[in-house]
Amino acid sequence: MATERIGKPEWLRVSLGNNDDFSATGRIVKKHCLHTICESGRCPNLGECWNRKTATFMIAGDICTRSCKFCNTKTGKPLPLDPEEPHKIAESVRLLGLKHAVLTSVDRDDLPDSGASHWAETIRAVKKQNPGMTIETLIPDFRGNHALLDRVMEAQPDIISHNIETVRRLTPAVRSVAKYDTSLDVLKHISESNIPAKSGLMLGLGETPEEVVRTMQDLRAAGCRLLSIGQYLQPSKKNIPVAAYIHPEVFDAYKKTALSLQFKYVESGPLVRSSYHSIDFIVHK
Repeated sequence: MATERIGKPEWLRVSLGNNDDFSATGRIVKKHCLHTICESGRCPNLGECWNRKTATFMIAGDICTRSCKFCNTKTGKPLPLDPEEPHKIAESVRLLGLKHAVLTSVDRDDLPDSGASHWAETIRAVKKQNPGMTIETLIPDFRGNHALLDRVMEAQPDIISHNIETVRRLTPAVRSVAKYDTSLDVLKHISESNIPAKSGLMLGLGETPEEVVRTMQDLRAAGCRLLSIGQYLQPSKKNIPVAAYIHPEVFDAYKKTALSLQFKYVESGPLVRSSYHSIDFIVHK
């Protein structure tokens, strides 16, 4: 992986934007003291999504027990879970008028169940207060514990996503605790239920094209059928620097390869993130 910073190409320059819907989303999030991965992850699509009155809510606090080298989320000793959070999330979704919501979380290795019960409670609260809407959950690995995964799956989200993040060779340097094979096992367990499994892959960390294709093959072998592929962008100086900026045409080629491997739906591009155009995955699941 690179140690020197390289210049950002023109195709990655985006404007946050700021219209009434953007402001309204921010006000609702702050009013209910909620966290979004849009903000903590410094997502380049924050403007586009908030302008469309959509957001990816991050539950279980904003302090993660892990310290992955690509992630800008705070790490350390988390605060106790907020028992009112499921209701706050559900109410915010209602106020935003969402037809589809994405939920994610920090890792909570400090909790006996890694936060699985809180996950299930939040999904149920959102569905109860917003009948007819769809939900995607972007979950941690729960250390590969199938019983905890089952607890989340029993709440019946429409899609369960768990990100492989990078290729096998780079995983130890990029992810602090998570393991490549554990993530594949998590996705396999999800895929064996009636809930579609989705994953996300970052490019630009020093992977080779052959490793990218091998990772896609591994994901398909695990039963994953939905995939997002995006460019890694260094969110702060403390994170791993970008090794390469991948041209949009290469992302297009990877999408074709993924579809040839029988993924049902793929979003692939420099600005694609895990929950980007998430509602389109629902349509094609």
